[in-house]
Amino acid sequence: MQPLRYSINVSLDGCCDHREGIPDEELHRRAAATLARADALIFGRITYEMMESAWRLPIPRGTMPEWTAPFAETIDAAKKYVVSTTLTTLDWNSELLRGDLADAVTRLKQQPGRGLYVGGVTLPLALAELGLIDEYEFVVYPRVIGHGPTLFSGLSRPLDLELTGREELGSGAVALTYRPR
Repeated sequence: MQPLRYSINVSLDGCCDHREGIPDEELHRRAAATLARADALIFGRITYEMMESAWRLPIPRGTMPEWTAPFAETIDAAKKYVVSTTLTTLDWNSELLRGDLADAVTRLKQQPGRGLYVGGVTLPLALAELGLIDEYEFVVYPRVIGHGPTLFSGLSRPLDLELTGREELGSGAVALTYRPR
């Protein structure tokens, strides 16, 4: 069974407002390498639409720094599954996941492969509640934001995690990897 990994950028105070991150070349290259480890990405509608509007190729010249190209190319090429009750059609190498969330994601995990990645805030909460996430990665920025969505707001029970990896980045961000105990 392939693992389902969750990766998110987050501030020191637990906020994940994508507009408040610290974008730099090292973080984008690391994110591209992280996504390249997956056979497919799983997004909710909001994350899918946000990613598509920012990273679908071709990106008009001059709207993004050149060093974002590897990330754009990686996410653009990736197979994407989208959990949505409102979308009816997709493109951008994407497919709708319909029906019971636990069943649909379990079927994906049972396919052979290197792994799946999930991003966003709402969908990962539901998947954590179902016990379907095998690895959590939090890229923690050295910044306090004070607003925006927070991780796992409304979680019904604590998630007990074991630290399995730590990487300090030049920006002062720290990538922390955990697995459920």
